[in-house]
Amino acid sequence: MTFSILAFDEKSGGFAAASATGNLCVGGWVLRGNIDSGLVSSQGTSPSTFWRDEALRAMRMGADAATALAQVVEPDTGKGFRQLLTLDREGRTAGHTGDRSLPYAGHECAPNLVVGGNMLAKREVVDAMSATFMATDASLGERLLAALGAARAAGGDYRGLMSASLLCLTPERPPLDLRIDSSDDPLGDLRRLYDQCNSSPYKDWLDEVPVAEDRHRAPDLEKLESAKTG
Repeated sequence: MTFSILAFDEKSGGFAAASATGNLCVGGWVLRGNIDSGLVSSQGTSPSTFWRDEALRAMRMGADAATALAQVVEPDTGKGFRQLLTLDREGRTAGHTGDRSLPYAGHECAPNLVVGGNMLAKREVVDAMSATFMATDASLGERLLAALGAARAAGGDYRGLMSASLLCLTPERPPLDLRIDSSDDPLGDLRRLYDQCNSSPYKDWLDEVPVAEDRHRAPDLEKLESAKTG
């Protein structure tokens, strides 16, 4: 049904997540994050938006990834149909794959990286995401796009893909929350949208808005005046 990857870069302090599915609107359903908290991915046969939001809230209040996951999973009598991945602000990870998830379903946790999926063609889909992410030397966004592509090449969601999303949260850049909600080629469309966001004029505008490490950033008036007269 869905495959997702959550990652933290210790060097930059940035977080990024990506997901794809054979259904509509994966970004709206699955991924949430905050640079002060971490990342979550809530998916499965019957995904819980409450798990997603409550786990992120718990990490913001100081819970580690495993504790936040346990707090939402353990009381839920429907947990067998759900999957949850968590990554906290220290790079710790946790995962839950319900025992009634449609196969193949599973997850892999490592420091700074957690991947998982359900209704997949085979286990290698999950393995391909983590291996490709680790082997790619590029920005977080590029590494996650490569990981999604590798997952699709390994078999992906056995229904095919309909939607995809990418969420990047870094101290020096504005949040990038990209969603392809319905497409015959969601990964291709996500790549095109990502490239547009990293090209002028949109990239130039991003360089002027507030970011985590400079929350008061504003346009340079001299540059604005020069642009008007130039």
